[in-house]
Amino acid sequence: MARKDSYRFSFGPWNIHSGADPFGPPVRKEVEFAKKIKEYKKLGFAGVQFHDDDIVPADWDVTQTKRGVAKVKKMLEGEGLAPEFVAPRLWEDPRTIDGGFTSNNRAERQYAIDRSKRAVDIANLIGTKLIVIWPAREGTYMREAKDAAASVGRFVEYLNILLEHDPEIRILGEMKPNEPMDQSYCPTVGHFLSLAYKTIDPDRVGVLIESAHSLLAGLDPSDDMAFALWHKKLGSVHLNDQNGLKYDQDRAFGFVNLRRAFNQVDVLDQNGFGLNGEYVGLDVKALRTQPDALATTHLKNSIEMFNMLLKISRGIDRKKLDAFRQKRDYEGMEMYILKKLMNLR
Repeated sequence: MARKDSYRFSFGPWNIHSGADPFGPPVRKEVEFAKKIKEYKKLGFAGVQFHDDDIVPADWDVTQTKRGVAKVKKMLEGEGLAPEFVAPRLWEDPRTIDGGFTSNNRAERQYAIDRSKRAVDIANLIGTKLIVIWPAREGTYMREAKDAAASVGRFVEYLNILLEHDPEIRILGEMKPNEPMDQSYCPTVGHFLSLAYKTIDPDRVGVLIESAHSLLAGLDPSDDMAFALWHKKLGSVHLNDQNGLKYDQDRAFGFVNLRRAFNQVDVLDQNGFGLNGEYVGLDVKALRTQPDALATTHLKNSIEMFNMLLKISRGIDRKKLDAFRQKRDYEGMEMYILKKLMNLR
């Protein structure tokens, strides 16, 4: 399999943040958007991930939107950056408290559709054809609250509407089993890909896999990635790390489980990820204890960790791995890989 010589990295401006959490207020100063953009190249990044309202406020009219997007586009070009994707942020509006496109309320469903179409238009204006859908509130706290089967159908209808709105976009679903909802209607990569094949244009529907989301579903992220890679539907990743089955922590990549992080780098590199222009995206947040001056270290560290693991992966003797497989000596194989990770012979 051909491999990418070097990878391009991206992150979203929300990954430089003030440190507020559900249990406490901000602990760092808010960083203005323009200053965040100026940090990208310094930290080794080439692409910017966006929510629609990261670019322009959600309530701006068409004229304001065009002007606002043009301003941000000029800012990106001035820094030598490219937009990776745009994602409609449906989950923070009061009208989506019971879900967006799966809401019981027809007007609220229409709001989600209209805002998502606008996100597609914003993506076109800023220069990307990639749309990411995170179905944050498309689920329930109580099973009888919605018709689950009908909600799955609404999910497909929603995707079809966006595919028809722009025949050139590609949609990536970012699946998560829970949080903020108790249970999601489409909790895993496999669930979403089954829906993708039911849309009007399956070739334009794929997935963005976030490490922590796979872990919250009790799955190994590298297996999810392999599954999507086989289907030729892995359009992006959000690499991070996670301490157990609890809330979405967005820890720096590889800083909790080095072996698991290696598995992800290895499966991506061995299967040609990036050859079609895909970015290695990060979704990592600084620890709340980090002071202002150190609040971007997690981003730099995550790239460094990826590249160190990539070097180890490319130093693996694949013929030796095949020999271990032929002998079914998986204990020997495990020790061989662990020694590589520990820089031992």
